[in-house]
Amino acid sequence: MRYLTVLAHPAETGTFHPLGKELAEEPSLEREAIHHVELLADDTVLLLAEGSGAQDRYREIMRDSPYVVDYLVSGEERWMAVSQFEPTPSTRRILELGRESDVVIEMPIRINTDGSLRITHLGSDPDLQTLFRDVVEETALTFEVVETGTYEPDEGSFTRLLTTRQREVLEAAVEVGYYSAPRQSTHEDVADAVGIAPTTAGEHLRKIEERVFGALVR
Repeated sequence: MRYLTVLAHPAETGTFHPLGKELAEEPSLEREAIHHVELLADDTVLLLAEGSGAQDRYREIMRDSPYVVDYLVSGEERWMAVSQFEPTPSTRRILELGRESDVVIEMPIRINTDGSLRITHLGSDPDLQTLFRDVVEETALTFEVVETGTYEPDEGSFTRLLTTRQREVLEAAVEVGYYSAPRQSTHEDVADAVGIAPTTAGEHLRKIEERVFGALVR
């Protein structure tokens, strides 16, 4: 397992999304980090982000934005915000490529003052190369490599090695007794629980075991 830390820059507009541009240009707000981002089945984006500064101004921007479906803010000086918003085509494609890849993003993603994102990716060299090739070819992003090396997880970080889909499959496998002794279910049972093909479930389980067991013995 390798890690690759990059600074990601939007190549054309200077921001990743018009909503982000408006928040970045507001002097009373500071965007600190992204703790979760996900493209939902209804084609909206769910984002959990950390910020600081004038909450009232943040609420005003979110309330008036044509992109925002819903939002919630909690905290005081340094606060957390959950938002659901409409992506641009470029934003959507970036998230789709990430979802299709076996590369994992280690959270949080740090937001720099110049609008770039400091992101650490976890995966094999071929998976990392494929993801970055596709992102550069299909989206308006540029990358600056900060650091790379062998990833050495601690005991509490194994689930961070897994993609969102892999975690979903693993949870289903445990729930239906796939890892019980004796085994109480099959790939077909796991597949039914998640709503995917048995061969796909088997492939996900193989990759999950390879990553977790590999991290244990290295």
